[in-house]
Amino acid sequence: MGSSAIGTGSLATQTSITQVRETQMLQQLKSAQGAGSNDPRIEKSAKEFEAMLFGSWLQQAEKSFATVPGAEDDEDAATRDQMMSLGVQSLSQAMANSGGIGIAKMITKALEAQAARTEGASTAPTAADTNANGKS
Repeated sequence: MGSSAIGTGSLATQTSITQVRETQMLQQLKSAQGAGSNDPRIEKSAKEFEAMLFGSWLQQAEKSFATVPGAEDDEDAATRDQMMSLGVQSLSQAMANSGGIGIAKMITKALEAQAARTEGASTAPTAADTNANGKS
């Protein structure tokens, strides 16, 4: 019974760590929105976000398929969970860096377009500027 309590605590810790990392990735994406187009931070943040998404999906898949109904809990469950978490993290990062499923590319394209629109809007003359220049 003691090992299942350790496994549950370990699972809760892994879940909270994952949530913190997801929050950090979203903050990086939001800060990258203010960056100029073709900023390497946009692409990096988008890839990291896709990796986090892959990691979340892979962890759920591993939890679904790795447990066998009626199997006994072994004493090394906490260690195994940590190693699986590291493996899932590495796999998800590798998948995102190799192109993933295109989510990072879509995010990058959207953020760069938004940055270009923002830059264009800040450099475009306003109606008041046009009227002032025309009357001078």
